[in-house]
Amino acid sequence: MNEIYVARPSLPSVEEYAALLDGIWSRRILTNRGPLLQQFEAEVAETLGVPHVSVVANATLGLIVALMEIGAKEVITTPFSFVATANSIRLAGAKPVFADIDPVSLSLDPAEVERKITPETGAILAVHAYGLPCDIDGFEALSQRTGIPVIYDAAHAFAVRRDGRSILNAGRMSVLSFHATKVFHSAEGGAIVCQDAETKRRIDTICNHGISDETTTDVVGMNAKMSELHAAMGLLQLRNLPAEIAARDRVVRRYAHGLAGVPGIRPICPTGDPEHNNYAYPIFVDPEYPLSRDALYAALRQRGIIARRYFHPLITDLGAFRDLPQTQVERFPVAQSASERVLCLPLYGDLSQDDQNRVIDAIAELGRKG
Repeated sequence: MNEIYVARPSLPSVEEYAALLDGIWSRRILTNRGPLLQQFEAEVAETLGVPHVSVVANATLGLIVALMEIGAKEVITTPFSFVATANSIRLAGAKPVFADIDPVSLSLDPAEVERKITPETGAILAVHAYGLPCDIDGFEALSQRTGIPVIYDAAHAFAVRRDGRSILNAGRMSVLSFHATKVFHSAEGGAIVCQDAETKRRIDTICNHGISDETTTDVVGMNAKMSELHAAMGLLQLRNLPAEIAARDRVVRRYAHGLAGVPGIRPICPTGDPEHNNYAYPIFVDPEYPLSRDALYAALRQRGIIARRYFHPLITDLGAFRDLPQTQVERFPVAQSASERVLCLPLYGDLSQDDQNRVIDAIAELGRKG
């Protein structure tokens, strides 16, 4: 019996990719803002309806560059995220400070963030978990009151809208992931969305070792550039984006229908929302279900179904962050509860109905047997 993984990347045809590779081979331009990358940036900005996009080699580098551009000493963020969110803060030379999350959006709670603000706070790094928009209005109001800029970790949020407008237009910057597991990908990659040309210029300079021109390097930078090979993949994936989101929507609707009668299984993301991107299918395993989340996770793996506990453990429970005084004494009850109950089920556009039925039937059967 084949294993069913939590994610699987969509791909263009080999022939389509090879056609773009022919141009790369003839030009011999592989990196350093080649023509495909410039075209890719322009098409991403147009697709998303945002003013300025700087494509980078991956989202972690994108977060580091965004934080370097601001120059914060302390950054308030969520413990309920992939570890790259907090890694980027430390790699940018800042100190992460954690605040609890909202129980509905599972993203940072602005009220909890406000309690953590000190004179050293230089930025807020909020995450749109599973592509669910965090409290943008709350953070924008908080930013206006305090003057503290907000960066959004939008790794899950490509093409997500709110009231018809991209959520990436909020804040000082938003950072996207183009990793292969995402709704939209370029195999590896990411992008920084910003609101003005001068910020984009500074971002692009940092991404190119801090070099402004042939003889000028006035800021410390790094190599965060994307290659032409990855830009080619991204250009082709943009063409497939509407079909991929629509296919994922069909999978989400089947899950919602198939799991509707299983007590204790509660979907987190909306079903049939045209402004959501169907990045993931997280569920809460509530007490009404006879198995704990971890027991269900293990039982599914025994049946060849590789679900994932995103996000468990909390970042504050990871060894790399236990040296922070805050993580040794403070608990985050909302985030902790979510981390103990959440389970992401397999979701990708070409998940077959037979494989999806295996997942649904296994959860239902295990729910009956206990």
